[in-house]
This record gives sequence, structure tokens and C-alpha cells, in this order.
Amino acid sequence: MALNQIRSLKSVIIAKDAVGVGQRTFSAASGKAKKGSKGAASDAPKASTLSKEVKSTTVVGANILKDGADPKILPDSEYPDWLWHLLDKRPALSELRRKNIETLPYEDLKRFVKLDNRARIKENNSVKAKN
Repeated sequence: MALNQIRSLKSVIIAKDAVGVGQRTFSAASGKAKKGSKGAASDAPKASTLSKEVKSTTVVGANILKDGADPKILPDSEYPDWLWHLLDKRPALSELRRKNIETLPYEDLKRFVKLDNRARIKENNSVKAKN
């Protein structure tokens, strides 16, 4: 299930790169625009110069180093196991309150305590604000 979600996420990212979403383009002209040229055709963003092969094998724009290169997309087996669980749905506070606290796994118990504390703080703050 998680592998399918990550694969679909990869395809969305690759599709965004192909369309050019999120890529910033700059005008070649200097500071001032010519009089009367409002929204000319030359202001439209240019098509990407990267080939489809490069876009499908690298994460374009993920490089943060000045002299570095964009990282390659690896097979799923090369990524750590925890990565595939990031998109798993976690239980809400109301759902955790309905369960027996003594039988909850450690991660769910930690989440219950955190969410319960947050709810109590919000309740106390709203009571103080009314007074």
C-alpha cells in the first residue's frame, strides 16, 4: 500500500517537473519595461530544456550545493523502511480515547499523551480568555 503511494507521489513529482510547476523564470530585460508592452508574448515562461530521460531519472532542483549535481532516483529497495510509513494515516485523539490505554502500542500512547495535552492546554486557554 505504502509503496503504491510513494510511486504515485514520484509520478506526481515527475509530472510537475515535466510541466515546469515550481520553476522560477526570470526576464532577460533589465529593470524597466518598455512603454506599452503589457503582457507581451515574450513574458511567457519558456519550455524546459531538459530531456524527458533526465527528468525521469533525476530529482531536478533538489541540489542545494553550489558545485553539486541533482540526485538520481533510486529503486525503492535503496530507500530506508521508515520512508514508506510517512504517509500512513495516524489515529485521531477521539479514536485513541475510545481505545483501552493499557493495550495501546508505545507510539500510539505517545501520540495520545501529546494530543491530550494539546487539547487540555487549548481548553485552559479558552477558559482563561473568557474570564
